[in-house]
Amino acid sequence: MLHLRVIAPYERTDRVVEALDRAPGVTNIVVLTKAARRPEGDMVLADVAREAANSVIEDLKALGLEEDGSISVEEIELSISRGADEAEERAPGEGDDAVVWEQFEARVALDSRITWAFLAFLTIATQLAAIGVLIPSQILIVGAMVLGPEFGAVAAVSFGLLGRHWALIGTAARTLAAGFAVAIAVTLACALVSRGLGMITPDMLRHNDEVHFIVKPDTWSVIVALLAGAAGVLSITAGKSSALVGVFISVTTVPAAGYMAVALALWRWDEVGGSALQLVVNIAGMVVAGTLTLFLQRLLWSRYGGSRA
Repeated sequence: MLHLRVIAPYERTDRVVEALDRAPGVTNIVVLTKAARRPEGDMVLADVAREAANSVIEDLKALGLEEDGSISVEEIELSISRGADEAEERAPGEGDDAVVWEQFEARVALDSRITWAFLAFLTIATQLAAIGVLIPSQILIVGAMVLGPEFGAVAAVSFGLLGRHWALIGTAARTLAAGFAVAIAVTLACALVSRGLGMITPDMLRHNDEVHFIVKPDTWSVIVALLAGAAGVLSITAGKSSALVGVFISVTTVPAAGYMAVALALWRWDEVGGSALQLVVNIAGMVVAGTLTLFLQRLLWSRYGGSRA
């Protein structure tokens, strides 16, 4: 279930309540008269089954509430109510199959922005991956995969391609490019300093067969990237955030960036090319799979899920 909070101008409150009353999957409707101050209006609260949320939000947006009111939605962790159970039964489809598009767009738009936190996480993850390549240590590489924050921007590109939101695609693409450029540059600088101090030698990359898969992209790299992209998008749309950990561990975007920085510091140009190709293959594969997954979710829901009462 989702909790809906609406701030409506006084003259439109009755229309909001009417829209909620007639919508399947809505229960626990509460009206707080003159409760809102900025913007002024009445506050209307309701619980909405996830699978009915898109139609409810569209009905409310049709009343112009996004202009001079407010529509907020948040997840309900626990709902003990017969009315809520009945509302979910009345709503068409299944909650796990439903995509709340406004919620998904807001999340990926937030995750696609360049922030200090994004740059810091990606840089630290890339440095951990570089150390894992040099030692070598697969545990460090896996830890770097989990720490990397890049999938939010990848999902934003997929959503942008689905809806032709060119501004969102541009923002997410710039975030990915700038983020990896900064992470690789900082890691390269640290690697050069370490080489000058004698902590890193070219021999360290000659005896690391355990991590050579990072610089040898092949058909399996493409397949893994496609599967990870599909699983990542599904985990976000279904609200299964724990599944994202498996996605992070599956793809080698961050390890490829770390390997590239180390290879640059040691002048291993062939391995620089291999790691760069691995990075591109992983990102491109996830974008393609993410876009196709979102398209199929929207198509199947409109044909089958949303029509089942």
